[in-house]
Amino acid sequence: MSRRGWLVVLAVTVWWTLEGLVTTGQLLTMQFGGGETLTLGQALRRGIASAWLWIPFSLGLFWLVESHPIERGSLMRSISVLMAAVIGIVFLRAVCVYYLNPWLGWYRVLPPFRDVLVTSVFNNFLLGWLNVGVAHAWLFGRRALQRQRQAEQLQARLVETRLEALSAQLNPHFLFNALNSIAEMVHRDAAAADRMLVGLGELLRSSLDHRQRSLVPLHEELRLLRHYLEIEKVRLGERLQLRWDIDLGLADALVPPLLLQPLAENAIRHAIAEKIAPGHLGVRVRSEGAWLLLEVSDDGAGQSVAPRHGTGLANIRSRLECLFGSEYSLRLDSVPEGGTHARLRVPLRRERVAA
Repeated sequence: MSRRGWLVVLAVTVWWTLEGLVTTGQLLTMQFGGGETLTLGQALRRGIASAWLWIPFSLGLFWLVESHPIERGSLMRSISVLMAAVIGIVFLRAVCVYYLNPWLGWYRVLPPFRDVLVTSVFNNFLLGWLNVGVAHAWLFGRRALQRQRQAEQLQARLVETRLEALSAQLNPHFLFNALNSIAEMVHRDAAAADRMLVGLGELLRSSLDHRQRSLVPLHEELRLLRHYLEIEKVRLGERLQLRWDIDLGLADALVPPLLLQPLAENAIRHAIAEKIAPGHLGVRVRSEGAWLLLEVSDDGAGQSVAPRHGTGLANIRSRLECLFGSEYSLRLDSVPEGGTHARLRVPLRRERVAA
């Protein structure tokens, strides 16, 4: 028998045992003809036996409901089968009462079987259908739970598929931009272009390592970001100045891969690369309670941030929504004194906790 079957047997047995104990208590407080009362043993035997006789009948009704549930497409057939089963139980209960009465003493003077059968109809017909109702509640509740689990599994697979599609979209986008940067250097400084290609190889190797993972430790994400900034540093030279402010205690915090690179790319392409004077790119990571805060800032012209909502940022928002639902925020603000500040807040999760 399956685990679910044993659970049904246990639940039915416990229920009817409790019912028998309740009946026993009622019998002890009742007075019969001539002021006679039952002893504890008599009341317990009569109450428990009456209740336990229902255990096989209840289990039989549960089995019938499992194979013939009352539902669309088999309504009349199921009702007919269950009606026949309840009538059979009424008859069998009358037989049990009739032949076990000498031992249990339901009747002081045993009436004809016809009278016992009529009493059984009044006592057991509705009770049998109550068992049918409980069995249907169990069946439909279990089906609803299975559908919920299937829906959750389907949603998880859908999110995973969407994340894979977003990663497939982001990697060519990033590679295209990186190759454009290298192409700008080929005719001006071949040695610098060679160093950029080496850096690009390291960057692609790191990004491929993260391809099958939805979350990576922060130290790996920062290592990938440094590979990218090294490429841009070769291209821009002293025009790109970096500032790092990383809380070392957050090295094991989990973040989506290629999260910071699009933010840094936006800052470089739309602010620092357009300046003649040196531009500063700042990367800051800190915690705030249960949140991880990641910030990328530049000191560009402080222009409107609307042009910066391209493929990279749209991809970030979509991936964050898949992973965290509404529990994240991403803001791009223009700084009055010049520049743009990207602020990202996600739940703080650590690698050891996830493991």
